[in-house]
Amino acid sequence: SIASADMDLNQLEAFLTAQTKKQGGITSDQAAVIAKFWKNHRTSIHDSLINQSRWDNVLKNMNWRVDLKAQLRHIDQINTPVAIVEMEVGKNGQ
Repeated sequence: SIASADMDLNQLEAFLTAQTKKQGGITSDQAAVIAKFWKNHRTSIHDSLINQSRWDNVLKNMNWRVDLKAQLRHIDQINTPVAIVEMEVGKNGQ
C-alpha cells in the first residue's frame, strides 16, 4: 500500500498509526522500522515499480518526412502528400 500510493512522510505516518491501532495490525516498533526503511529506500522502490510496469520496448529513434507525388498515371493523384515515418524500437537498456 505504501509503495503503490508513493506515500510522502505525512501520509506514511498516518497510515502506520492506523495500522498500529487496528486489531491484528503491526506494533509501534514494526511501524518505526517500516518508516525508517521507506525513508531510506523510497526512491529506489518507486523506480523499481516504474521499471516493472513499463513495456520492454522503447522508442530509440524516429525519422519522418512528407513527400509529394509529382508524376502519376492519374492526374488526380498528383501533389498528394504522403507521410513516411521510420521508428526504431529496442529493448530498454540495450
